[in-house]
Amino acid sequence: MFSIVTTLAAAVVAAAAAAAAPAAGTPDSVTQHVIALAGKSYAYTARAGTIALQNDKDQPTAQIFYTAFTLDGTDPRTRPVTFLYNGGPGSSTIWLRMGSFGPMRVQVGDGVPTPGAPFNLVENQYSLLDRTDLVFIDAPGTGFSRIVGAGTPKDFYGVDPDVAAFGQFINRYLTTFGRWNSPKFLFGESYGTPRSAMLVNYLQQRQGIGINGVVLLSSVLDFGLDWDVNFTPTAIGGGDWAFPLYLPTEAAAAWYHHALPGPQTTLAELLPRVETFAMNEYLNALAQGASLSPATYDDVVSKLHDYTGLPVRYIRESNLRIPYWRYATELFRDSGVMLGRYDARYTSYMLDRLQERPDFDPVDSAIDAAFVASGNAYLRQALGYRTGLIYLPEINVFRQWDWKHNGALPANTAQDLASAMAYNPNLRVFSGNGYYDFATPFWATVYTLNHLTLSPQLQSHISYGFYESGHMVYLHTPALAQFHDDLERWYVQTLQAGR
Repeated sequence: MFSIVTTLAAAVVAAAAAAAAPAAGTPDSVTQHVIALAGKSYAYTARAGTIALQNDKDQPTAQIFYTAFTLDGTDPRTRPVTFLYNGGPGSSTIWLRMGSFGPMRVQVGDGVPTPGAPFNLVENQYSLLDRTDLVFIDAPGTGFSRIVGAGTPKDFYGVDPDVAAFGQFINRYLTTFGRWNSPKFLFGESYGTPRSAMLVNYLQQRQGIGINGVVLLSSVLDFGLDWDVNFTPTAIGGGDWAFPLYLPTEAAAAWYHHALPGPQTTLAELLPRVETFAMNEYLNALAQGASLSPATYDDVVSKLHDYTGLPVRYIRESNLRIPYWRYATELFRDSGVMLGRYDARYTSYMLDRLQERPDFDPVDSAIDAAFVASGNAYLRQALGYRTGLIYLPEINVFRQWDWKHNGALPANTAQDLASAMAYNPNLRVFSGNGYYDFATPFWATVYTLNHLTLSPQLQSHISYGFYESGHMVYLHTPALAQFHDDLERWYVQTLQAGR
């Protein structure tokens, strides 16, 4: 009986391993396409495939899936290549691939739920393919990427191991396709931004791979300012800083939903006032704690009411401190409506009106089905990638993720970006931000990037874009158009500055 059970168990483990690994011999799929951008036609090649990662014993550890879109008939010595990835951690890059600057994009509800299938996949008039080749990378264990052979989750699921994996992928891609002398860019979204901050430093100083520019979309570089535990006045690290850094996003969300008291103003007029209040009177008031005078306390309460739309009583009961998840559920508590975390323009309904955290993110319920269905159809049919693997949009790796960076917790990757910019004074950075993003608030990004301790000359190499959208800026078409135009100019300027 023991031998039968053992054999059976081994067979189950083997079958599970086979299902989790890429199908043996799945070839790269290479297809030819044409796209029209700004009235001009561009012929390009799409490649959907994998690149193997290895350990220091040359044993395979992972098969990393990617999609590369490369313009035909160009000189690789002058043609830029941009590596793009989402974050999570544990997210595939289906979101950037299908929503941002690739040659095709799915149309979803703009601040509202997307109607059911069939979904609309259209040629992307905002693609950056006229400016740069695009390589979208799925992180280990996500999408069609799989950990294989000698690889283990510990080899990839952590702040520092993740950077090493992406660094090896980029190195192998440059070698495989002869792109060593091409201008190189990194483009990370969300957790992809701390990855980029570390990766650019890792590539330049550990591997000698020069990077021309880095695009940071919806950033969180210093987790000391965005750690969940920081939403308490006694937290070690961020402490009260989280509240003023989130306040402009709360004000923007209330403005969008017409929830502010008094006459309606413009966002451009409102936000500078909120930012000034947040970093001066509000921050100083929080710092004083119990020694704050009653008159100042009352003044801060009044202004928080004006800037958030929350009831005065609730602000007092919260002791001037409202974590963003409470704000998302409290603003429209009477109607049971909650705001989206990734994009406060999206709303849905709570099952339990008394809870302080949303049941789910209304953004997920509004767009996920469209992205996943269109992403699968695009890869399997339009790009012809033949595999029996399930495409994994996201995996839950939070509990096993090693969040320490260089042994420190919470991780601060802003110092890596500063080091990379000092090491390579030609490096340029573009920071894209959505006003309605509660996941990575734009004001915290501005604060972080303004405190890199760079010389004024290097500080001027950071450019910004702010958009009336959320975490995934490209969900709002006018914001996508503006973001595209900003990046078109930035790529030109960056390439000229590097000469």
